[in-house]
Amino acid sequence: MNTRRTWTGHVFIATSVDGYIATTEHDLDWLVDPPPEPGHVGAQPVEHPAPDYDGFTAEVTHMVMGRGTYDKVTTFDSWAYDRFTTLVLSTTLPAGGDERVTVVRSIPEACSMLADQGAGKAYLDGGQVVTAFLAAGLVEELTITRAPVILGAGLPLFGALPHPVRLVHLGTSTIDGGMISTRYRVTHAGDSND
Repeated sequence: MNTRRTWTGHVFIATSVDGYIATTEHDLDWLVDPPPEPGHVGAQPVEHPAPDYDGFTAEVTHMVMGRGTYDKVTTFDSWAYDRFTTLVLSTTLPAGGDERVTVVRSIPEACSMLADQGAGKAYLDGGQVVTAFLAAGLVEELTITRAPVILGAGLPLFGALPHPVRLVHLGTSTIDGGMISTRYRVTHAGDSND
């Protein structure tokens, strides 16, 4: 796939300590409404902290999410993505059924739409979308926040990749509530700053 483009792909996602983004039942209660646990170390100042959600999304122009993520976020009380043009990557979701999103059927179609619309920073969300964009060399940065819970089973953030993906650690922050957020730059063959 041609990776020459004007937009950049960025991931901002939370996982359990064992790398799951949801339970096998697609539940997120462990993340959005965890039980209080006393004794967590509070936020620690660091030289290059990972961004919080508002900092991450400040320059986002477009979002690409998978069908599973779309199905989950439509159950929330409000739509949190009004500031972005949102694409849903799905081969089965009917097009035009939700005016808040545009359905695309493939990564090449998503890339063409991002280019045609002059996208800048593209927010990539959902395990299958993140894996597919990584496999295609279309991710520049990942911010992964680990919640202090081990689920034991669930939906993994990463699926099988055709090759290893090398990362450069850019910073790790300890967040209140025991969350640890780490930011990475993805290295690509031919990068001059590897």
